[in-house]
This record gives sequence, C-alpha cells and structure tokens, in this order.
Amino acid sequence: MVKASTEYKRAHKADYGREKIELLYHDQWIAVINKPSGLLSVPYPGSKVRTAQSVLEEMLRKQGVANSKHKPYVVHRLDRDTSGVMMFALTEQAQEKIMNTWHQMVTERLYHAVAEIGKGAEPLPESGLIDDPLAQNAHNVGFVPKKGDTDRTGHEFKTVAARTHYKMILQGPSHILFELSLDTGKKNQIRAHLAAHGYPLAGDEEHRAHTDPFNRLCLHARTLEFDHPFTGEHMKFEVPEPEEWSEYVKKGDKHPEKPVWDLPQNRPHAAHSASRGRHHDELQLGQRRLSAKDKAHMDFISSGKKYRK
Repeated sequence: MVKASTEYKRAHKADYGREKIELLYHDQWIAVINKPSGLLSVPYPGSKVRTAQSVLEEMLRKQGVANSKHKPYVVHRLDRDTSGVMMFALTEQAQEKIMNTWHQMVTERLYHAVAEIGKGAEPLPESGLIDDPLAQNAHNVGFVPKKGDTDRTGHEFKTVAARTHYKMILQGPSHILFELSLDTGKKNQIRAHLAAHGYPLAGDEEHRAHTDPFNRLCLHARTLEFDHPFTGEHMKFEVPEPEEWSEYVKKGDKHPEKPVWDLPQNRPHAAHSASRGRHHDELQLGQRRLSAKDKAHMDFISSGKKYRK
C-alpha cells in the first residue's frame, strides 16, 4: 500500500507562477497528484489557461519522462475550486483501461468538506445517504430542483440520479466537517446535495453560502484508493485537508465576515437563483472565482475519451 507522505510531496512539487501541484506518485502508466483549489483539472474546448494536466505534463517533460505518446491523459476530474488527490493516465492504453474499469479498480474515494448549518437546515442523522436527483441550471451549475421548479422555457428540469454517502465527523456551533463518498460522480454533486438540505459548503457562492473563511470552496478530495490497473498492486493516497478547517469548525463562526459576493456594493450583481437558472453577472475577482461562462464549458469529463490527443 502506498500512502503519500509529506517528505515525498515536498520533493516532487511543481510551482509555475500561481499554479502548484504536488506529484505524489508516477510510473509508466499513471500519475497521482495533489491538486490545489483554484486550478482547473483539465482544459475545456478552446481554453489556453494552465491546468493541472498541463502543469503535470510540463513537470514530466522537465524530468525527461514525457513525450508525444507518454503524457497525462484525463480519466476523471476535480472541479476547479476542489483540492485534493487526482489521478492521470500516462498513455492512451492506460486511459482506456482505467476509464473502462474505473468502478472496479477504485475501492474508495473520500472527500472532506466544511458546511454551514444554515437557517432552517433539515436535521440529518450522523451518517446516511442523500439520493436527491440533480439538475443543471442555465450556467451548468448542479442543484436539486424543488417540486414545481421550471426552467426558462417553463418546463420541468431534466434530472439524473445521484447518490452521496455522508458522515458527520465533527460538529461545531455553526459548521460541520463532513466525510463523503459518491456512488455517482455528477457535476457539483456534493455541493448540491448538502445545500439542498440546508448545509451549503463554506465558500460556495453558487449555492449561496454565507461564510467564506478560507477564501476558497471548502471541499477536498482526501483519499483515493485503488488497485493498480496493470500491476494489480493495492495503492492508497491520502492528503489531509488543512488543519485550520477542524479548528474553525470547533470554534464556530458567530460573527462571520460577509463573503465578497454578499457585500452591499456587489449585491445587485450577485443576486441570483441557482435553482431557477436566472442570469448572473459574475463578480470580477481576479483569480478568486471561476466565471459562470467558464463553468459552462467544464462538463465534459464523462466523455473524456474524445479528448485524447
């Protein structure tokens, strides 16, 4: 079993400007990284911005182990604002095998998230399953539609099945630290499922969080455990979320600073409804948030094979 260590990560770190990744492991078939929040996993069509995929490729090229046929290929993704453990294939053959056997080879994927206890939040058992169907609004943001919700054309939203297992591992006065695993990997699934029950993730503008303590979405892919697709070796990579998250949950947030999108000067631009898909002018926050226009191009991983090069 392989477990990422701090010493190993520090020795394999790429920092090109603001984009940082940590290379936890690589061999001739796969690479496993720790992706930071704020960095796209892979490009959307027509995009030329740096991504975890491009930074990893540049890193491998500098080590002399990447070429036109041996380079990172997408097999899954993390949303831009989600940090944590992520895998890439390093050949087209590996990509095809991993994508065809993903649900058999991956034995565990765990996320940790800090969520607000919203006003009127539904009481939840300490652990359980959320299986509300998900829809997407006009800006490609996943959400749980309420009964009677309709899109801009007046029709009911099309939904897909989604299943999220959760466990409350630390509960404080104003927030909860959740551990989550997914039976399905739908866009914004964790964020949408928790928000629908009154527990939006801290830092989640799209689902109307009221707190933003760390200037980022508080969602982290902590654990990826799998059987190696070629050697059969059982491997586990685990990168803990920032320690500050637990301290924040324990202490609580009685007087949260208003997130940027809720400041008075920004409210006319920030007011929107994810469930109704109304027009939303994204705030110009530099590197802080991904615009709705950018997000509209990101839902392509499920057909990732057509992005091979």
